[in-house]
Amino acid sequence: MKMSKSFEVFASEAPEVQKAWMEMAEKLDKKSALDKKTEELSYISVLSAVGLESGIPFHTSMVKANGASRDEIISSILLGLPAVGSKVIKSLPIGLEAYDNLDLK
Repeated sequence: MKMSKSFEVFASEAPEVQKAWMEMAEKLDKKSALDKKTEELSYISVLSAVGLESGIPFHTSMVKANGASRDEIISSILLGLPAVGSKVIKSLPIGLEAYDNLDLK
């Protein structure tokens, strides 16, 4: 599971801040009432809605490892369509390419 280039630069150029960010994210993850699959599908929806496509391949790999289907990726990305409009469609090829090219063997 490869990080986006942006996150790699974040980690290398601001390691203390990146560490704090990850600690916060891990604490939130531990407090979540959602199972991992639901949480990752939800996060992909949020990333798509706010236009942060660079994180979609990583989180698609996470959710596929937790049993998500290709159709669930599509539904997750398109979930924000009524709220934010067609901007989520840009995320569709990114998520599907990540899903289709990920080998979990």
